[in-house]
Amino acid sequence: MNEDKNIPGNPATSPLNRGGLVRLAILGAGESGVGAAYLASQQGYDVFVSDFGPIADHYKQQLQSWNIKFEENGHTEALILNAAEVVKSPGIPDKAPIVKKLVANNIPVISEIEFAGRYSNAKMICITGSNGKTTTASLTYHILKNAGLNVGLAGNIGKSFAYQVATEKFECYVLEISSFMLDSMYKFKADVAVLLNITPDHLDRYDYKLENYAASKFKITQNQTGTDHFIYCADDAETQKVMAGKEIAAQQLPFSIEKKIEPGAYLDQDNLIINVHQQHFTMSINELALQGKHNIYNSMASGIVAKVLELRNETMRESMGNFRNIEHRLESVGKISGISFINDSKATNVNSTWYALESMTTDVVLILGGVDKGNDYSMLKSLVKQKVKAIVCLGKDNKRIHDAFEDDVEVIVNTSSAAEAAQVAYHLAEKGDTVLLSPACASFDLFKNYEDRGKQFKDAVKEL
Repeated sequence: MNEDKNIPGNPATSPLNRGGLVRLAILGAGESGVGAAYLASQQGYDVFVSDFGPIADHYKQQLQSWNIKFEENGHTEALILNAAEVVKSPGIPDKAPIVKKLVANNIPVISEIEFAGRYSNAKMICITGSNGKTTTASLTYHILKNAGLNVGLAGNIGKSFAYQVATEKFECYVLEISSFMLDSMYKFKADVAVLLNITPDHLDRYDYKLENYAASKFKITQNQTGTDHFIYCADDAETQKVMAGKEIAAQQLPFSIEKKIEPGAYLDQDNLIINVHQQHFTMSINELALQGKHNIYNSMASGIVAKVLELRNETMRESMGNFRNIEHRLESVGKISGISFINDSKATNVNSTWYALESMTTDVVLILGGVDKGNDYSMLKSLVKQKVKAIVCLGKDNKRIHDAFEDDVEVIVNTSSAAEAAQVAYHLAEKGDTVLLSPACASFDLFKNYEDRGKQFKDAVKEL
């Protein structure tokens, strides 16, 4: 269970109290910020929400209905720098001027997860990694819920953790945790921590140093004790590199598809084997709902969590066999004239696109592009040569994609909308091919977010 949950429901006795109500400022009025505001208001804090940009109408309406003070399109520093503590939304970088001023004034800046964790005694299952965390969190939640556990799903997915802590009474949470969240977490503790992999992503937030990003990911293990569990991929080079010089207090449960590991999970021919504390589980990988090499890893991680919680094998087998993946992650959109369309808009980095291509069993027309975060496309070249017959670029600046793949595919076409990309890809594909939207880039040049990009693509496919 989490330590340091001694900040009581009445904040008058809180160590943050500065006379009267404790003042809490919240930066960012998205899902996490608005959820944190509601929980803080419920707990008796004097809450103020500030967003540097516009606030979405539905969040504005929520804040108004809860009588929570807020501002948008700019920060009033005097109303933020007088806070005892600040909850920062994960998308706001530490380099933002207001965050720098808070740090200079010795005002604690924490994440919504850190804040909400103080008000929950639930068991925390926390999942991070560069790729696969949403799928693994969703699968883990699916297994636990089917087993009858009173479990919530939050973090980078669904309703915010803070809002659920305020409105629900879950005994267990599956939390998808990003590196940005981990950067502002200090006393929060995962009872079960899962680290899937570490590949270059968001390096602009980490001084373009992979070791800084890796250190952030490993914060998932902070505050763990010998009664907790750390589940990780033994085949991941960056994870192994960090572990070689790091003391981990928790019980370690690795998983691998390359070697036999006990305790932990491994492959024996086509069978997934899990052995944890005399808990044994076997399932054919052909029966898994999630197919592809990367999804074997995801299923192993979720399966180990289930065995740590001593769930029944029949429940696990049923859940791992009937799980349906989340929207925008290798989501089948349909088939037109024998051509399959797949929406993988959530692939916002090169590694995610590598996983998507690796799972393809047909020739592919690949839709790539968006906001390039300093991508290194070299890792895709081998798979592109093997499987991709044409690339359709979907973004404002596609030069780096052309430069990377002009020697590997005969056709690279520029488009500037989801509808145009779907049309062009459809005409380039033949019966039996797959049109795969797996952009390897952020979406903010042409779309609100990756969900908007995926939705527009799906709508465009329906119009074909």
